[in-house]
Amino acid sequence: MTKKRKPTHPGIILNEDYIKPLNLNLQKLAERLSITRNTLFKIRAGKARVTPAIALSLAEAFDTTPQLWLNLQTNYDLWVEEHEHVQVKPILKNGMILPIRQNIGITRAFA
Repeated sequence: MTKKRKPTHPGIILNEDYIKPLNLNLQKLAERLSITRNTLFKIRAGKARVTPAIALSLAEAFDTTPQLWLNLQTNYDLWVEEHEHVQVKPILKNGMILPIRQNIGITRAFA
């Protein structure tokens, strides 16, 4: 079940809630976070992911938790994937193999 509104990319939150209000120098921030300026620009634009290493650095720099940044990234990624994902026919339901034609070859492979 997907949410209708696309979650905000963590880079947008970083930019709007931290970089702009604090008037941070992007080159110096990138150096402090131990990432390239290009990576910081891509994250700010929503074009690059916040990795666990970057989440740790952001948490330390802005007195947050790494989970905040990773949860923002995960929610964003999951929403995007749910909207691009091609559905897979079910194999199991309530712990039982569904007796449909597409599952016949699968169940015999494990027999």
